[in-house]
Amino acid sequence: MEEIRLQKFLADSGIASRRKCEEYILEGKVKVNGKVVIQLGTKVNPTTDVIEFNNKKVKKDEEEYVYILLNKPLGYVTTVSDQFKRPTVLDLIKTNKRIVPVGRLDMYTSGALLLTNDGDFVYKLTHPKHEIEKTYNATLKGIITKEQVEHLEKGVAIEDYISRPAKVKILKIDEQKHISRIQITIHEGKNRQVRKMCENVGINVIALHRCKIGKLDVKDLKIGEWRYLKKEEVKLFTI
Repeated sequence: MEEIRLQKFLADSGIASRRKCEEYILEGKVKVNGKVVIQLGTKVNPTTDVIEFNNKKVKKDEEEYVYILLNKPLGYVTTVSDQFKRPTVLDLIKTNKRIVPVGRLDMYTSGALLLTNDGDFVYKLTHPKHEIEKTYNATLKGIITKEQVEHLEKGVAIEDYISRPAKVKILKIDEQKHISRIQITIHEGKNRQVRKMCENVGINVIALHRCKIGKLDVKDLKIGEWRYLKKEEVKLFTI
C-alpha cells in the first residue's frame, strides 16, 4: 500500500475530520510505531506502520488481516517490487490483499518467510525487543571445529555490532566431501547475519535454509509453496 498523510489515514479511519485530526497530531495524541508524531507532513504506510490515537491502535473496521507462510525458493528477492525487475516473493502468492514480507531473506537463502497486511504483526516480529527466534540449516565449506561452534554460540563481531548468543548444533560432518551442516538459531535479523557470523569464525556458508520462525516450520511445505496461518499459529506471535 502506498504511503498517505497521517491525518488522512486518521480521518479515513473514522477518528474525526481531517482538520480535527491535524489538531490531535499537533497535541501529541498520535503515535507511529510507538513514537509521538507532531509533524503534519508525516506520511505512513497503513500496511506496515502501527498508528495509535490516545494509545489505542487505529485500524479500519472493514480491514481483514491475512497471515501467510511461504517456503521461499532461491532466486527471489524479499521485496514488494524490485528496481532490477528480479522476481519477488509476491510473484509466488495469489491473493487480492496488499501484503508485505515480514523481515527479509536474501536472494540466495531459501525457507520460512511470513507475509501479511497487518502492520502491528510486522512490528512485533521485526522489533528486536520481541526476540523472535529464527532457525537456519547451513551447509558449510570445510569441517567446522568445536572452537568455531563455541565462538558462534558466544557471539561474534560483525561490522558495527556483536551478534547475540546463538544456539548451534552440528547436524553432519562429511570429511570426504569436506563439508559440514549445522543448525543455528538467532534472535536478530540483520542483513546476511548467519553468513557473516560464519565468515567471522573462518568458515563459509555454501547453502542456507531458514527452517523455522519461532515454533513455526516449513517441513510440510514444498519449496515455492505457501499457506495461510491458522488462528492459533498467529497467536504464537501476538500473545
